[in-house]
Amino acid sequence: MSDAVTIDLPEADTTRALGAALAGVLRAGDLVILTGDLGAGKTTLTQGLGAALGIRGQVASPTFIVAREHPPLPREDGTRGPALVHVDAYRLGSLDELDALDLDSSLDESVTVVEWGRGLAEALTEDRLEIDLQRPRGGDVDTENPEAGTRHATLRAVGDRWAGVDLSALLPA
Repeated sequence: MSDAVTIDLPEADTTRALGAALAGVLRAGDLVILTGDLGAGKTTLTQGLGAALGIRGQVASPTFIVAREHPPLPREDGTRGPALVHVDAYRLGSLDELDALDLDSSLDESVTVVEWGRGLAEALTEDRLEIDLQRPRGGDVDTENPEAGTRHATLRAVGDRWAGVDLSALLPA
């Protein structure tokens, strides 16, 4: 496991920008596990990732459909990047339920993002990027605008795939 990198996310656009920056280091076969409370920015980060990957369809929370695959659109040069598989494991109660989604069949060709995946999705592969998103709580919450406030993303790379990948390069300049 590599050292953790923490990034401040003062607004939704910064969270989307982190997702876009991740698209520059992610490749087909990568698994990203997102953890965080409701409203922490998991889907917002995935929206930035999807936009930068150049996928078809709008990234929305897959809470009620559990998993959604976004195929890649053709690039200007005619090539295509990886598809994005976006999963919400919140309603899944076991590894068997996650296995029933058959993510293994698309894992090698896609970037797979699993929201609420801690404790389940690690079984999919030894190599993964774990991102914990924290939002303001308690006295740090603006009661006039509870969606406001700086969030924080802590990124941890796990496995050989991530050896030599400098996650600190994702920090805003």
